[in-house]
Amino acid sequence: MPKPLFYHVDVNSAFLSWEAVALSRTTPDAPDIRTIPSAVCGDPKSRHGIILAKSIPAKAYGVTTGEPVSQALKKCPQLLLLPSHYGLYVENSRKLMAHLRRYAPVVEQFSVDEAFCDMTGTGRLYPDPIAFAHTLKDEIYQAYGFTVNIGISSNRLLAKMASDFEKPNKVHTLFPEEIETKMWPLPVQDLLFVGKNTANRLHSLGIHTIGALANSNPELLKNHLGKMGITAWQYACGRCSETEFSHTPENKGYSNATTLSEDVTDASQAKEILLSLCETVASRLRYDGKKAGVVSVTIRSTDFENHSKQTSLYSHTNVTEELYTEVCRLFDALWDHTPIRLLGVATAKAEEETAYQYDLFDNGKHEKLEKLDAAIDKVRARYGDDSIKRATLLNNSYKPRRK
Repeated sequence: MPKPLFYHVDVNSAFLSWEAVALSRTTPDAPDIRTIPSAVCGDPKSRHGIILAKSIPAKAYGVTTGEPVSQALKKCPQLLLLPSHYGLYVENSRKLMAHLRRYAPVVEQFSVDEAFCDMTGTGRLYPDPIAFAHTLKDEIYQAYGFTVNIGISSNRLLAKMASDFEKPNKVHTLFPEEIETKMWPLPVQDLLFVGKNTANRLHSLGIHTIGALANSNPELLKNHLGKMGITAWQYACGRCSETEFSHTPENKGYSNATTLSEDVTDASQAKEILLSLCETVASRLRYDGKKAGVVSVTIRSTDFENHSKQTSLYSHTNVTEELYTEVCRLFDALWDHTPIRLLGVATAKAEEETAYQYDLFDNGKHEKLEKLDAAIDKVRARYGDDSIKRATLLNNSYKPRRK
């Protein structure tokens, strides 16, 4: 029985890297934005929205992914801001996944810019998995112009942790026997899925490193952090279940989720976020010429409990407003008013575009909404994702990552 072996392939500053490659093709004399303080963000002109990706020089100024653009500009006034172009990211993502499938028996896309490659049993094809990872990394750069990090381990958690080590354009290993020297000295907030609030609660317990967390009493952690305490302890020990990092295959379902920087306790705020998520999911469906027959909502509470609810749609659709209406209905039925840590929207049973099944009370609304979405897609494809916004989102600085 071959030992499990996983690669985690992660594009370095994906959105910014893909913008840089596109810019080099259209404007060869332009500076490489990856070598100067720059960032891809929401609506650069109005300075609303958040930082979606930043260059390494921008990171040196303290610019972080997910922070408001106005805050990033205070840290780095000369920061070059670029609008996002979702179609460009989808195109590059597909190229990357297709390339990985040439070599890996199983490729599990984890987001638009990262994937797990299950390399178990490929020892005869690639006798030295580390050497082959370097070859794969270099081949991707030569073929497409952007760099990746590759993490290698015996499970998905450790492979993903390894890919987050020194960047860019690196290969790192994190096998179980390396956990103590490579992972345990890291700050506890560097552990996967440990957010700011959880890190602060761990600090209050005197736990400041991943190693200290791994060597803590799990019952103590459970008493203070609930289920999240046990999950964090297991991750610190390098353990994860097979299903925790598995996503629905790309051609079966379309989804988007976001871990919130602050707990959400207001339904109207949650629904604004859900609308943004619905816009992303619906635009992906339309881009692929698909319509979904099922939609679901996921809520993760601050104690790390997941709650999901789904429904079958009256007719397959890719219209944002129609998905959002059902999502709000599901949210209202699901939410028990506990603080929200994560929100997600997912669709399933996606099929090639088929005729819409009208009801007696439609009165042409579906066709109008389809035309509206088509017009919005056209504007955003040309001028960027933030070139046009729904009125309900104008004063909302939140924008989900296009994953």
